[in-house]
Amino acid sequence: MKYVKKLRVAASTALLFTVCMLAPDKSSAEVVDYTGGVKNENTYEEYVFITGQPIKFTGSNKDINVTIKEDDKKVTETYKLTLTGPKGEKLTRNFSYISNVTNHESVGQKTFIGDVTKFTEKITVGDITYTLDDYQLSKSTVKDVRPASDYYTGNANMRKTYTYSEGRGRNNTEKTILVEMDSRSEGYENFWGASETQIVEQTITFGDGKVGSVKTNVSSRKSRTTNYEKNNATLSSFEGGYMLVSAANMLSSSYYQLPKATGTVELDKDYMSRIERLIIPKFRDLSSSWAKGNIEKLYSLGIFEDASNMFSPNTPMQRYDFAVAIGKAIDLRVLAEESKKKASTTSVFKDVRKTEKDYNYLQTAFNKGVIHGTTPETFNPDGNLTRQQAAAILVRALGMDTRAPDPNYSTNYADDDRIDDYARDGVYIVTELGLMAGDGDNFKPKDKLTRAQAAAIIDRFLEYLEADLKQSFSDDILFLN
Repeated sequence: MKYVKKLRVAASTALLFTVCMLAPDKSSAEVVDYTGGVKNENTYEEYVFITGQPIKFTGSNKDINVTIKEDDKKVTETYKLTLTGPKGEKLTRNFSYISNVTNHESVGQKTFIGDVTKFTEKITVGDITYTLDDYQLSKSTVKDVRPASDYYTGNANMRKTYTYSEGRGRNNTEKTILVEMDSRSEGYENFWGASETQIVEQTITFGDGKVGSVKTNVSSRKSRTTNYEKNNATLSSFEGGYMLVSAANMLSSSYYQLPKATGTVELDKDYMSRIERLIIPKFRDLSSSWAKGNIEKLYSLGIFEDASNMFSPNTPMQRYDFAVAIGKAIDLRVLAEESKKKASTTSVFKDVRKTEKDYNYLQTAFNKGVIHGTTPETFNPDGNLTRQQAAAILVRALGMDTRAPDPNYSTNYADDDRIDDYARDGVYIVTELGLMAGDGDNFKPKDKLTRAQAAAIIDRFLEYLEADLKQSFSDDILFLN
């Protein structure tokens, strides 16, 4: 039976994930300000168009200081840069933005509304210095905080006024350049990867009254992929194993139509990838299993744990084991976070002891609305997981349950009438996303999932969190714009 669809879009050939966090820091997955600049761990670059020609400015990390501080009520962003151009041009910049945060807990969202609170900027080209005389900014972002990923979108309007002197002596004149910008951004962030795409459109009114425009697309991406590497030593105790590769990159493309020039300039910076070898599975009952690769990958990543060398791929998947695996797939930080909090004295379910291995993952998945009990007080941890239960859990984890059609719809499956109401949205969405598929014309909602089938579904779920989201929030947006 076929339970996992092929990807609908081209994506990276490997997966992302691990127990350890080796990727570049969070800031590496965020677009830097509204300038179209790109960076890696060593260098920052951006193009400036204020002279009517594109000038590439560059600085090392010691010349760049970007800090972002966030709490429940406020986000403070500070940008300090000192950059140089190819002919000795110099740029100094110091901006601060403050955004007020409103937490809409009832719908699981946050809104951010902010403006610029401090600004200084000077750009020296030859014997002319352009000084930022006024900077107006209005920006707002909404973030949908979902269990598996945070999704956000934002807009900003900006107006910058630069002054400069041209000529000498009696011919000296004070001139003004007005730069008006409109920006929109889309992004997501989860434990396994992140992507942000920003589109900035500028209109520049130069000192002589002529007008030009610049459209800049910026994409910043972070990912973790797992690659299988075969062992070349024939007498080794293992045939091969998985290696985690953590990477990030930023790219920018600007199309400019200026009075003196028209063209396109591009910037691209990669972070050095980081690698980590993962533990090697040694199950003895997978040689004939169609899901051998899925199972071994999840075991290497710590999604599955088993002291035995038998996985039993054809036995039914239990509800507790699946819930814990999804909890780990969503966010492995849960154990560290929960240990800092005051422990609850009672279990979230009467039939699950708090001393049960990996209980914190179950508790967090329950608190985030990912899993439900079979009754308000019981979970039936040893019960066999059904296909419709798995579909409902996956969609709740993604926060996509509201993307189903209006109530009273039917799925396209011939056995639609066998799907329970609580799982209908889940079955519809997992089919649309390619996370699960039917068996012919039927979904078979109440069939039990084997451990092999569950492994393939979780593997596909992890792939969606990195490859599909990255495609949607980066390549697709850039292509359409």
